[in-house]
Amino acid sequence: MRVLAGIGFGLLCMTGSLAAAPQDLSVDVVNNAADLSAKPENGPSPLLIKMQVLLDRARFSPGVIDGRDGENLQNAIKAFEKARGLPVDGALDEELWMKLNETSADPALISYTITDEDVKGPFATIPDKMEAQAKLERLTYSSPEELLAEKFHMDIDLLKELNPGKRFDKAGASIVVANVAPPGAPEDKPEVEKIEIVKSEKILRVLGKDGAVLAVYPASIGSEEKPAPSGRHTVRAVAPNPVYTYNPDYAFKGVKAKEKFEIKPGPNNPVGSTWIDLSVESFGIHGTPEPEKVGKAYSNGCVRLTNWDVEELAGMVRKGMTVDFLD
Repeated sequence: MRVLAGIGFGLLCMTGSLAAAPQDLSVDVVNNAADLSAKPENGPSPLLIKMQVLLDRARFSPGVIDGRDGENLQNAIKAFEKARGLPVDGALDEELWMKLNETSADPALISYTITDEDVKGPFATIPDKMEAQAKLERLTYSSPEELLAEKFHMDIDLLKELNPGKRFDKAGASIVVANVAPPGAPEDKPEVEKIEIVKSEKILRVLGKDGAVLAVYPASIGSEEKPAPSGRHTVRAVAPNPVYTYNPDYAFKGVKAKEKFEIKPGPNNPVGSTWIDLSVESFGIHGTPEPEKVGKAYSNGCVRLTNWDVEELAGMVRKGMTVDFLD
């Protein structure tokens, strides 16, 4: 059996002033990737792009699809292994690869024609300071590239690497994207019993009535300054396109305001595109304007997912559903 323990890809070191040639990321190469012993010479791996897409479609989210190894991908693999009764070791072996490919026969990459809706905007430059964000009419996407990357659960850099020399601001142009389920696609909604937020693993699990794991998402969960709660709580409400209200009692670093202020809705709102309110005052599960940091950077106390993951989760939860915080 061929095994890549812990995947363990990583970049080859540079020798002298010469860097290794980048991988071929053409559609055929990525869609037909199957050599488990192949290591990327530089940059994203075709095999890992395909793996991330398969995990995403199976609801074992790797977070941002970037074709690179990392903790979020490792956690998604381990969760998938556990759910499928495989040894939970994070190793990419033939049995895991077979099970992943059984989840979907659809290609990992497809062509997509940019629509008028994708490019019409408005787009905005989003300032770093919350006080400055409060002056904007909407926290929109900053560019068509950001919109398209988020629409297909991708890292912006990977989107550009898959489409060298392509423009993303022209309707009718054809580009290559990850073949993930489009937002709002009709799917069979699983019967969800409860949510588990596992602090030590930086994941959120969705469980069915029989205890089966229905979905797993990488999460940023609280911080040392503002730790997440423990114990059992419930879902109070779901708010799409939330307005964010900053309370000076939060005392966030870098925010000098002494009075409450509001930040308008949008995908670049501090809590992203969706807020799932919990029975803990001022605490919820929400999206983020920085999907690449999910699972890697601490939150300001809440549970932060990518916008696309929290939107999917919001479609499965209901008022009163149990949410367990596990240490």
